[in-house]
Amino acid sequence: MEKKFDKKFTWVIKDFSSLKSVNILSDIFVIRGCKWRLSAYPKGNKVHNFLSLFLEVADYGSLPSGWRRHVRYRLIVVNQRSETLSRQHEVELWYNEKSYSWGFPSMLSLDEINAQDSGFLVNGELKIVVEIELLEIIGKVDVNGFHLLSSQVESVSRMFEKHPETASEVHLKNPNLRTGYMSLLLSLIDTLCQPPHKLPKDDLEEVQYTLESLTDAGFKLDWLEKKISRVSERKEKEEEGEIRRQEIEKELKDLKQKCSDVEAQLEKEKSEALAAKTPISFDDIIQ
Repeated sequence: MEKKFDKKFTWVIKDFSSLKSVNILSDIFVIRGCKWRLSAYPKGNKVHNFLSLFLEVADYGSLPSGWRRHVRYRLIVVNQRSETLSRQHEVELWYNEKSYSWGFPSMLSLDEINAQDSGFLVNGELKIVVEIELLEIIGKVDVNGFHLLSSQVESVSRMFEKHPETASEVHLKNPNLRTGYMSLLLSLIDTLCQPPHKLPKDDLEEVQYTLESLTDAGFKLDWLEKKISRVSERKEKEEEGEIRRQEIEKELKDLKQKCSDVEAQLEKEKSEALAAKTPISFDDIIQ
């Protein structure tokens, strides 16, 4: 069974045959916090009469030293008349500071692309697709100016997707401080994700202090403050519910004991009533 890719990005190059630029770049796209882009040489790169196509790390110049990314990807020049005739190449490799761009110098010959009714050019447009599976990330990843561990990327990316204004007014410039505050925010969220019965009141008080510190640093956390209030309410309800449960259990235990006592009394009364109904024998009378 074919392995699935994390994401697919489509790039449509308009007026391909008329392009004068030696090199053109796609828009930047993001996968698990990592920024990528496609780089195309319409007339070839170190080869003649071929389309050269590469996948690049878009922000390689600003990444912390020592970064590496293990990637499997597939580049496809789409045949817009019949997908079965599309041209594709797949590779698995490591990107790093020295090797931030990999691809195929001889992706597809220009003769094939420009051939009449080839299906590669439709209304002057060339369609390129890249499918990527990010296998491993080593080193920190930049997400909205925060250098994060790979394990933090998905959570922070999802947070910014839901609340893009969260760090728009953060005034911290030092990258280590910025990263530290983001880690603090993630720890706060992890704390709130605990079941109410495992969340001590002291932790909820610390959550409030942490929220104030993050707000003072410029984080816009109105959305989180509402969630904290909701968690506090759930905690109160959980505690009230626990007290009621204990009271009901005690009441039920008392009722069960009372029922047991009543049943014992009933059996005694039945026995005495049965004895009273039993006829007296001749021997009992003459004794």
